Amino acid sequence: MTELLAVIRSERLDLVDYLETLTPAQWATPSLCGGWTVQDVAAHLAGAPALTPIAATIDLARAGFRPNRFIADTAVRWSRQGPAAILDQLRVNAAHDAKPLGVPRVASLVDAVVHALDIRRPLGTTRAIPVTAFRLAADFCAGTRWPASMMVGGSVQSRIQGLRLVADDLDWSWGAGPEVHGSAEALILVLTGRPIRAEELIGPGAATLYDRL
Repeated sequence: MTELLAVIRSERLDLVDYLETLTPAQWATPSLCGGWTVQDVAAHLAGAPALTPIAATIDLARAGFRPNRFIADTAVRWSRQGPAAILDQLRVNAAHDAKPLGVPRVASLVDAVVHALDIRRPLGTTRAIPVTAFRLAADFCAGTRWPASMMVGGSVQSRIQGLRLVADDLDWSWGAGPEVHGSAEALILVLTGRPIRAEELIGPGAATLYDRL
């Protein structure tokens, strides 16, 4: 747990440092999350761990007890507070190891790793995912089943069933079957239902996996 907390904190602070360099136009750039700007994604990361049980219950009821609507509404509401407030809350979350209600601790790492890609990719910036952070996040995502899989992009198992995922830039693999090779970044995006380019996957199982995205 100590190692996990340290990895989460490191990933969170790295993202905050990056966000602090963005221009207003970059904050307003559409992210990989459909309908969300970079600012909305950052607001989600800021607001979700700060939500109290009472506030969460009220917001969930307002959203008609639809989890995706609840997440979207709270993110947009937090986004209206602006970058300065978002950055302040992100640093508080990192300092206090805060996590969203009702999810395992490792889910905070998945959020930090994947949402950083949701932000960085549209802005054309890259950063190698640290090995430990990737392995912990990828193992969790690949092993998650419904209904918990809703928080990592839907039905992970249906996407990767019968295939073996192999990271080409670090030592990680998962599953059995025709191999699909890709970078750690591409594979974590696949595991969480994000869009990637077809050429980012190679191997005998690549076409099958890409068709499932």
